[in-house]
Amino acid sequence: MNGTIKTLAAAALMLAAGCATDVKPSNDKLQKGLNQYYEAHNECLYPEGLKFPLDLMPGDNFADQKKKLDAMTDVGLMKREAVPAAKFYRYTLTPLGERAAPRFCYGHKTVTAVDSFTAPVKQGKFLQTTASYHTTLMDIPVWVKTDKMTAAFPDMGKAVSSPQPGQTMLENAGAGWQVPQ
Repeated sequence: MNGTIKTLAAAALMLAAGCATDVKPSNDKLQKGLNQYYEAHNECLYPEGLKFPLDLMPGDNFADQKKKLDAMTDVGLMKREAVPAAKFYRYTLTPLGERAAPRFCYGHKTVTAVDSFTAPVKQGKFLQTTASYHTTLMDIPVWVKTDKMTAAFPDMGKAVSSPQPGQTMLENAGAGWQVPQ
């Protein structure tokens, strides 16, 4: 009986030690958690999506919106029809645009390196740390890499052209480091 208790205690100690290593942050563990998050979260021109047909009427941001929609028309995502009597432009999707709509995603981030992270702090049931890192974009559609698209969407242009810095808080409740949802 005494041996059984010692064996159970040793097993519990080994299990706790095994879990404890998973809780301690490292560059590799944080990079894995960040990449799992980014694989499921694409970068998109319109995160909330657009509804088609889309009618663009004169008003606030008309020139900026027209520049963006015209760039998307030039790369074959949309067709534009002027409606002179009503003084607006109607944009409809092409077959290529139907595959990309409604959010027009242009890839997902991949963390290439975790540069640093803060010491973990207990918050409720979770350990939390903030990681600083660099990302590149993966799975970039060919329509993204045009001068008109990068000019019309400068943030997208910057994201696809060079590694970008990032900073994100991650949590761990014993099952690995994750970006909270």
